[in-house]
Amino acid sequence: QVQLVESGGGLVQAGGSLRLSCAASGLAFSIYTMGWFRQAPGREREFVAACSWGGGETSYADSVKGRFTISRDNAKNTVYLQMNSLKPEDTAVYFCAADLATWAPRALSSYDHWGQGTQVTVSS
Repeated sequence: QVQLVESGGGLVQAGGSLRLSCAASGLAFSIYTMGWFRQAPGREREFVAACSWGGGETSYADSVKGRFTISRDNAKNTVYLQMNSLKPEDTAVYFCAADLATWAPRALSSYDHWGQGTQVTVSS
Protein backbone atom coordinates (compact mmCIF):
# COMPACT_ATOMS: atom_id res chain seq x y z
CA GLN A 1 0.00 0.00 0.00
CA VAL A 2 1.41 3.34 -1.07
CA GLN A 3 1.57 6.04 1.58
CA LEU A 4 2.74 9.62 1.31
CA VAL A 5 2.86 11.41 4.65
CA GLU A 6 3.51 15.13 4.80
CA SER A 7 4.84 16.93 7.85
CA GLY A 8 6.37 20.25 8.80
CA GLY A 9 3.42 22.55 8.31
CA GLY A 10 2.41 25.14 10.85
CA LEU A 11 1.86 28.81 11.59
CA VAL A 12 4.58 31.27 10.66
CA GLN A 13 4.84 35.02 10.30
CA ALA A 14 5.30 36.64 6.92
CA GLY A 15 8.94 36.55 5.93
CA GLY A 16 9.57 33.36 7.86
CA SER A 17 10.51 29.89 6.70
CA LEU A 18 9.22 26.34 6.93
CA ARG A 19 10.47 23.04 5.60
CA LEU A 20 7.93 20.47 4.57
CA SER A 21 8.76 16.79 4.35
CA CYS A 22 6.97 13.98 2.59
CA ALA A 23 7.88 10.44 3.56
CA ALA A 24 6.93 7.78 1.03
CA SER A 25 6.42 4.07 1.53
CA GLY A 26 5.10 1.18 -0.53
CA LEU A 27 6.56 2.36 -3.82
CA ALA A 28 9.87 2.43 -5.67
CA PHE A 29 10.46 6.00 -4.64
CA SER A 30 13.60 6.57 -6.69
CA ILE A 31 11.79 6.17 -10.03
CA TYR A 32 8.96 8.57 -9.27
CA THR A 33 8.67 12.21 -10.11
CA MET A 34 7.70 13.93 -6.88
CA GLY A 35 5.63 17.08 -6.73
CA TRP A 36 4.20 19.55 -4.26
CA PHE A 37 0.81 21.14 -4.76
CA ARG A 38 -1.29 23.42 -2.59
CA GLN A 39 -4.92 24.29 -2.14
CA ALA A 40 -6.26 27.38 -0.44
CA PRO A 41 -9.88 27.62 0.77
CA GLY A 42 -12.24 28.15 -2.14
CA ARG A 43 -9.52 27.67 -4.73
CA GLU A 44 -8.42 24.84 -6.96
CA ARG A 45 -5.38 22.76 -6.16
CA GLU A 46 -2.35 24.28 -7.84
CA PHE A 47 1.14 23.21 -8.73
CA VAL A 48 3.98 24.44 -6.54
CA ALA A 49 7.14 22.48 -7.40
CA ALA A 50 8.35 19.15 -8.73
CA CYS A 51 11.54 17.15 -8.86
CA SER A 52 12.46 14.41 -11.30
CA TRP A 53 13.37 10.92 -10.15
CA GLY A 54 17.08 11.65 -9.89
CA GLY A 55 16.69 15.24 -8.82
CA GLY A 56 18.31 16.53 -11.99
CA GLU A 57 15.26 18.41 -13.16
CA THR A 58 13.07 20.72 -11.14
CA SER A 59 10.11 22.89 -11.93
CA TYR A 60 8.52 25.71 -9.96
CA ALA A 61 5.39 27.79 -10.16
CA ASP A 62 6.21 31.40 -10.96
CA SER A 63 4.67 32.48 -7.66
CA VAL A 64 7.26 30.57 -5.62
CA LYS A 65 10.33 30.69 -7.85
CA GLY A 66 13.32 32.02 -5.95
CA ARG A 67 11.65 31.45 -2.58
CA PHE A 68 10.93 27.71 -2.48
CA THR A 69 13.33 24.84 -3.11
CA ILE A 70 12.38 21.23 -3.72
CA SER A 71 14.83 18.44 -2.99
CA ARG A 72 14.76 14.72 -2.42
CA ASP A 73 16.71 12.05 -0.59
CA ASN A 74 16.15 8.75 -2.35
CA ALA A 75 17.94 6.86 0.43
CA LYS A 76 15.30 8.12 2.87
CA ASN A 77 12.34 7.96 0.46
CA THR A 78 11.65 11.58 1.31
CA VAL A 79 11.02 14.75 -0.64
CA TYR A 80 11.34 18.19 0.91
CA LEU A 81 10.05 21.67 0.22
CA GLN A 82 12.07 24.47 1.76
CA MET A 83 9.91 27.58 1.87
CA ASN A 84 11.55 30.92 2.56
CA SER A 85 10.25 34.49 2.53
CA LEU A 86 6.73 33.22 3.12
CA LYS A 87 3.80 35.44 2.28
CA PRO A 88 0.19 35.37 3.51
CA GLU A 89 -0.85 34.24 0.03
CA ASP A 90 1.18 31.06 0.56
CA THR A 91 -1.40 29.96 3.13
CA ALA A 92 -2.86 26.64 2.00
CA VAL A 93 -2.90 22.93 2.56
CA TYR A 94 0.21 21.51 0.93
CA PHE A 95 0.13 18.08 -0.67
CA CYS A 96 2.89 15.91 -1.99
CA ALA A 97 2.29 13.61 -4.93
CA ALA A 98 4.09 10.86 -6.82
CA ASP A 99 4.11 10.38 -10.59
CA LEU A 100 5.48 7.17 -12.06
CA ALA A 101 7.61 7.41 -15.14
CA THR A 102 6.54 10.73 -16.62
CA TRP A 103 7.79 14.29 -16.48
CA ALA A 104 4.68 16.41 -16.70
CA PRO A 105 5.23 18.17 -13.40
CA ARG A 106 2.41 20.72 -13.53
CA ALA A 107 -0.39 18.36 -14.47
CA LEU A 108 -2.40 17.08 -11.51
CA SER A 109 -3.70 14.22 -13.62
CA SER A 110 -0.17 12.88 -14.10
CA TYR A 111 0.23 12.01 -10.45
CA ASP A 112 -0.66 8.53 -9.28
CA HIS A 113 -0.52 8.93 -5.52
CA TRP A 114 -1.30 11.77 -3.11
CA GLY A 115 -0.71 12.51 0.53
CA GLN A 116 -3.30 13.84 2.94
CA GLY A 117 -1.76 17.29 3.16
CA THR A 118 -0.29 19.56 5.79
CA GLN A 119 -1.57 23.02 6.69
CA VAL A 120 0.65 26.04 6.21
CA THR A 121 -0.61 29.34 7.59
CA VAL A 122 1.32 32.57 7.08
CA SER A 123 0.22 35.52 9.20
CA SER A 124 0.75 39.11 8.14
